[in-house]
Amino acid sequence: MSMDGRTCVITGSARGIGRGIAERLGEEGANVVINYRSSEGAAQEAVDAIETMGGQAVTAQADVSDPDEVEHMRDVCHEAFGPADVLVNNAGITADKQFTEMTREEWDRVMDVNLGGMFNCTQTFYDDIWNAEEGRLINISSVVGKQGNFGQANYATAKSGMFGFTRTIALEFAQGGSTANCVAPGFTRTDMVESVPDHVLDRIIAGIPLERLAEVEDIAAVVRFLASKESSYVTGEVIDVNGGMDL
Repeated sequence: MSMDGRTCVITGSARGIGRGIAERLGEEGANVVINYRSSEGAAQEAVDAIETMGGQAVTAQADVSDPDEVEHMRDVCHEAFGPADVLVNNAGITADKQFTEMTREEWDRVMDVNLGGMFNCTQTFYDDIWNAEEGRLINISSVVGKQGNFGQANYATAKSGMFGFTRTIALEFAQGGSTANCVAPGFTRTDMVESVPDHVLDRIIAGIPLERLAEVEDIAAVVRFLASKESSYVTGEVIDVNGGMDL
């Protein structure tokens, strides 16, 4: 499933799941655009890692909730590699609080980044994906979008919204031969999860049939398949990567 010559834009890819995806695609020969909002140093480290593996990558600063900055990211992509073949909407934030204490500002900010960012990036790169040979849109959601989670009404709503968006865009892209799919990871071993207290983490793992957290590589492997031409007959799907949490 070589990615040679395919240009991939991954939002929020300076660290965590996004970085794992970027490095996996770069390792497979893709040209990678590393998007970041404020973590410039980490983004450059991701570029360096990809180049060490023999791949090509550039950084592109953009707050995905700002359409003008997303257009700048597209310009960076086009100047470095040409039109994108693959867009991975991974950027997201949390602002956790019990609903009775959640402010409208906290609600709106999560919606602006997680859903609004997906809208902005998809709209900006829509023509690239449509015109690509086997274009790919991949949205990174969460098990929280399916199951909910205490104190995450805003985040769960945004992540579940990705499902309907993906299925609708899949219908539109099908007319041009491109696909749209969604990956819904479970709890994944990242800096964010590892900051969770041990007793809480133990309770989370106890509820996972495979009895472990996901590794970033588990998510990246699924995205790699969806980004490749071998996935050409898979579209409109929500693919769970959660260790069996829905069983």
